[in-house]
Amino acid sequence: MLSRVLLLLSFAFATAYAADDELASVSSLKVDLDKVVEYRTVSPVDGITVSGQPNEEMLDIFAENGYAAVIDLRGPGENRGFDEAQVVEELGMYYVELPIEGRDAVNFDNAAKLKEILGQYDGPVLVHCGSGNRVGALLALGKVQDGASEEEALEYGRSGGLTRLEGLVRERLAEQEPAEPAE
Repeated sequence: MLSRVLLLLSFAFATAYAADDELASVSSLKVDLDKVVEYRTVSPVDGITVSGQPNEEMLDIFAENGYAAVIDLRGPGENRGFDEAQVVEELGMYYVELPIEGRDAVNFDNAAKLKEILGQYDGPVLVHCGSGNRVGALLALGKVQDGASEEEALEYGRSGGLTRLEGLVRERLAEQEPAEPAE
């Protein structure tokens, strides 16, 4: 298993620096491998990998590398291009839906739900939405719930894909009532 990951990383690194004419001979799988390599791991300790929408080949690679579950934050109306739940389950991983649709769904309650779901799995977990942005937003809010400062939480969220929703996360943080001082 480790040898396959190293092979994938070596392949992606080598092709990243190839000339354009050399890339023409690379199969379409190369694009998929680049996307897998580009996934951001929030923290090796957390065992969370964050991404945009994976395809079937990527899910196969995650399953082969011991991932326990896939948590999908996309809404039911968002096109995945295939039956993701079926593919994930056929690969032996758990598939969990936590639809985060619209601005109102980026909130502390859903951050707590995500944290609760993550706590149910012993192995690494893939958490995705369309781009990783919603995942990063919930991770940032969850870090604040764990006692992190606003800047620490935002940095953690950014490492998990937070981009254009950062302003919304800042709004949520400003709406939060101050914590009671410890006695």
